[in-house]
Amino acid sequence: MTTDHRAQVDELLADYRRSRDQLADVQRDLAGISASATSPDGAVTATVGAQGVLTGLELTDAAYRLRPAQLAELVLRTARLAAAEAAERTYRVLGPVLPAGADPEALVRGTADLRPEEIAPPPRRSRPRVVDDDEDFEQRDWLNVETHGGTR
Repeated sequence: MTTDHRAQVDELLADYRRSRDQLADVQRDLAGISASATSPDGAVTATVGAQGVLTGLELTDAAYRLRPAQLAELVLRTARLAAAEAAERTYRVLGPVLPAGADPEALVRGTADLRPEEIAPPPRRSRPRVVDDDEDFEQRDWLNVETHGGTR
């Protein structure tokens, strides 16, 4: 191998190692993301991880004075606030390592390279029901198997 080729290979390997190190840093940062939110009345505090999954829930005594449906709604609203903050932190971690013009939010949603018409659900089509005789038990007369062309 000539010296020029060896230098090119060394540079490519160095670039690869830098990219891997940067990716490892991003993964560590993402894994460490956590966000909390507290309801306006202070009764509920929700904590979520980077994906918005609830990882902690604190209820004060005031929370137990609420009706179950009110408490459930308060927990959900508070968890959504925490998830929105975790999402913002995720976007801030991803932003610097993405190509220029890439949208971190779209990347996380899985829609980064899709057009709006590709994201929209397909129109519902009614499909004719295909009945397999072996799986159609509705018309079977189990007491008189001979009516279906055979004996058992």
